[in-house]
Amino acid sequence: MTHAIRTRLLVATACSLLAACASAPPAQVADTAAASSSAREAVAILASASGSLVSGKLVLVPMGDGVHVTGEVGGLKPGDIRGFHIHEKGDCSAADASSAGGHFNPAAQAHGRAGQGAHHAGDTDNLVADGRGVARVDAHVRGVTLGGGAANDIAGRAFIVHAAADDYSTQPTGNAGARVACGVIRVVR
Repeated sequence: MTHAIRTRLLVATACSLLAACASAPPAQVADTAAASSSAREAVAILASASGSLVSGKLVLVPMGDGVHVTGEVGGLKPGDIRGFHIHEKGDCSAADASSAGGHFNPAAQAHGRAGQGAHHAGDTDNLVADGRGVARVDAHVRGVTLGGGAANDIAGRAFIVHAAADDYSTQPTGNAGARVACGVIRVVR
């Protein structure tokens, strides 16, 4: 093989490798300034709203990439499916819980289903009541923190149970209806 052909092959190979590198997606760099939870546990006591009998208790703990929520919501009809969201304000003073504001959405995303594309930080899956009208909550809310005051901090905000199921698509609320229970997320340790 002549020197000229070898040089051309070497240049062509180098160009191909450089082109491949240029078209590869950029490496993701971890955000060293990412917020983390400063609280170890919070509780939300859900009180009825809008004349309902729905109430419950939730326990929240930071876990991995977000906050894990467990608890029970009662006063539902057997088999009920209800929208369940974190709302932007920790204010349940209005009789219809409208004082809690809209869904918690610090990244200004469209409403959707958690884990399936764009969604509000406060979007969670629907609650499903058992045969006694009790929904057991065991959910992980990714991308949020508990305490610390970051933009994605849910401490001091409110959980809302809605009167209907969230359809995960209607903007901006999922067509989940009235607010039937509200509880402020309060850090306990």
